[in-house]
Amino acid sequence: MNGSITNKFGEVYYSNEVLAKMIGLSTMECYGVVGMASKNSTDGLWKLLKKENLSKGVKIQTKDNQLFIELYIIVEYGTKISVIANNIIQRVKYNIEKFTGVSVSRITVNVQGVRV
Repeated sequence: MNGSITNKFGEVYYSNEVLAKMIGLSTMECYGVVGMASKNSTDGLWKLLKKENLSKGVKIQTKDNQLFIELYIIVEYGTKISVIANNIIQRVKYNIEKFTGVSVSRITVNVQGVRV
């Protein structure tokens, strides 16, 4: 989905990569998140992504101008996963709707690992 924002000054166009980076950065702001995860296709293992590749832990689907977001994260040991997931959902939904004006329909948080 290549989206756009229109105001009295003109139009701003953005790509899925921009949305994915915004979502990845919003996720990393949440307490208890160690990082985003990416599946290694050769051996099927999940690995921790560096800050430059946060968008690889995000999958975006669009339908009728609504976003369906799937996140793959690694959490910190000793934190309550339900609280972390709820915090991520609220923050990502707020940031994306505020900055882009696109309605977020569903956010799925997949915990792929726990780090000490």
